Amino acid sequence: MEPNVLTRLKRVTGKQTTTLTHYGRKTGKPNEVTIWFVLDDDKLYIGTANVKRQWVRNVQKTPQIRLSIGGETFEGTARFLADHAEHERAMAAIRRKYWMFRPVIALGRILTAMGVMRDDTGSFEVTLAG
Repeated sequence: MEPNVLTRLKRVTGKQTTTLTHYGRKTGKPNEVTIWFVLDDDKLYIGTANVKRQWVRNVQKTPQIRLSIGGETFEGTARFLADHAEHERAMAAIRRKYWMFRPVIALGRILTAMGVMRDDTGSFEVTLAG
């Protein structure tokens, strides 16, 4: 990540959410969703509790995205983390930032381990243009 982009991103990393602009799989029209994000060292991650959501499917097909965070706008490319170790690294960073939701996240992990619930979490690493 380029130094000036990283500097701008570090200024807004304390914000809780980002507005992600993604593009429809069929229409190509821009859509927006408000989601969590985390900067872990120089890696930017976004995650979802449900990989079947439309925005996730759109970003998988068209990975060019825009993030708006605290008055800053960033253009970039998102890469879905299919590798289990990479996905776990991203989710661990998300759990650290959003610690107040740990009980709910932990409950989901327990229910998944018991076979009561499916693990439909997913994550992306975002490479920002700069």
